[in-house]
This record gives sequence, structure tokens and C-alpha cells, in this order.
Amino acid sequence: MGVNKVIKVLVVDDSLVFREVLSRGIASDPNIKVVAKAVDPFDARDKILEFQPDVMTCDVEMPKMNGIEFIRRLMPQHPLPVIVVSTISEAVFDAMNVGAVDFVTKPDVQSPRSVENFIADLISKIKIAANAKIQEVNSGPGTSITAADKVNTNIKLIAIGASTGGTEAIYNVLKHLNNCTPGIVIVQHIPPIFSRMFAERLNNTTCLSVKEAESGDYIEQGKVLIAPGDKHMRIKKVGDRFKVEVFSNDKVNGHCPSVDVLFESVAKEAGDKAIGIILTGMGYDGAKGLLAMKRKGARTMGQDEKTSVVYGMPKVAKDIGAVEKQISLDMMPHMIYNILSKKYKV
Repeated sequence: MGVNKVIKVLVVDDSLVFREVLSRGIASDPNIKVVAKAVDPFDARDKILEFQPDVMTCDVEMPKMNGIEFIRRLMPQHPLPVIVVSTISEAVFDAMNVGAVDFVTKPDVQSPRSVENFIADLISKIKIAANAKIQEVNSGPGTSITAADKVNTNIKLIAIGASTGGTEAIYNVLKHLNNCTPGIVIVQHIPPIFSRMFAERLNNTTCLSVKEAESGDYIEQGKVLIAPGDKHMRIKKVGDRFKVEVFSNDKVNGHCPSVDVLFESVAKEAGDKAIGIILTGMGYDGAKGLLAMKRKGARTMGQDEKTSVVYGMPKVAKDIGAVEKQISLDMMPHMIYNILSKKYKV
């Protein structure tokens, strides 16, 4: 979609008050036009056919049918970028799993500042969603490292960075790995609280031990550390081991946590003992850090355009020469397997 083209938005929410607050807020942006409003999924279905919106915002809790089931049924017939608007709940990850592009949390309508921040965040995400790709993610080859494999003992950790579309992309990589995999550190652009929920969800749905990172946590085989949603994360070498530090600081490349902060620390502390992976996302966070990793001898890979929800971060990384290998999401676990089992050479 062209930069100057007005984005047509359908707002779906059963609350009249919230529907109006949301609609008026996002329509204040000259590049967004609310073409219709719907009170429930059945109303929304008719409005989609009539108004052909570019993006839909959708509440989770609605009468007649919840938002997650609606998105699940909608996507095969009317592929459309959907931003879920929800209270703080793990339900947002269910929505991402069935095809939503992103999510925002409902504000405290009694707080003007909370509403203002919510509207600004939603406007930004609508503009990203308007250019997002809607697609079904393949389950992939299902390859994983086993204890019987000859593992590349030089690789001590895997660092992953992602933004829009990243929660599902990360899950689709991790679900094929097991506890013989080197420790994994991840920065996903995500709000506070949701980073802990995301870690718990991965812990319950993969073979790996996953937690929200805390300063002092060691990077260990079969374990995954997710950066908190409002703190940067970096690694430090301690003897022959690595641990993480999480800390508050200014945003880097518009984000906290920042992928670059993590990747640059991995380049400095781990050098050629790491694998760096950059996944779907808007912007350029992580590109310079991944290049630094590559220059220090790390193996690096980026998600390809076809399988990225938003081909921003991986594209910038590829364009500056940071990506050693660009591959589809479903092949990432296989490539990790090949590197760790020494079946892949430069």
C-alpha cells in the first residue's frame, strides 16, 4: 500500500462508548478512514463485504461469537490484516495463532493519558498492518537435534530478534527444537506483562524451558530467556559460561527492549560461538547488531520476504550484508539443525 493512500479501517467492538472513542481517535490521523463500525462478528462480516476495509480492529470478548473464533473463520474466506484489541489476557496469543497481525491492550477510559497512548499505538500498528502479509504458516520439516547427533560444541547460544508477527514466528521455530539445543536468548518487541505471558505460553507448548529473563540468569542448553517487555537485555561472559543482564534505559531504534542491544552484546561477548536470527518485523532494529555478530564469526540468518508478516527488519539486515543465509520460516529449524550437527558449511 502506498504511503499516501488512505487506509480503510473497520472497527469491531460491542461497546458503543469504546467503539466511538477508538473510531474518533484513529480517524484523527489523515491517513486513516474509519469506513464502518460493527457491534459483533456477524455485523462485521456484512460490513467487510460492503466496505472492503484494508485493516480490521477486533475485540476479543463479544456477543454471539468471540473474536478469536471470528478471526479463525474469517481468514480462509476474507484474508484481512486484523489487530486485536483486548484486556490484558493470554487470549491475544490465541488470536495471533489464528491469523491476527498484532494486538493492543484496552486503555483505562477514565484516564486521558492512557487513551492518548492507546490511540497513538493503535495508529502506528494500523499503518504497519496495512502493509502486512496474511498467510498460513507451514509447520515445517519438524527436524530437531537429538542426543545422538554430533553437536557443534563451538556454538554456545542462539540469539533471536523479532517484532510484528514475531510471536508466532518464534513459536514456529522453537516448537521444532528440544533440550539438546544451545541456550536461546530472545528480544521480541512486546508490551510489559505480555512478555511474561509469552514466555509461559512457550514453556507450555514447546519442549524447551522458557522464562522471562532476570539479571543473573545463565544461558544453558535447552533453556530460553525472553527479554522483559520494558527492559533491554544483554549477555555477559562469565568464565566459560554466559549470563544475561536486564536493565532499564532509553529506547534504542524506537524500542525497549532492542534487538540491537542484545545482538551487539552477543557479538562482543560470544563472537563465533553464537547463531543470530532476525525474524519478521517493521523497522531496522537488529540489523547493525546482526552485522556485528557476523563480523565476529557468528552464523547469521534472516527470514525471507515470502514468509515474513512484515519484511522490514530482515530486509534491512540483508541489505547491509548482515545475513549469511536468508530462508523461509519453516526451514529455520532445519538450518539450525544443520549448523549444530555440522552438516552446513559456509
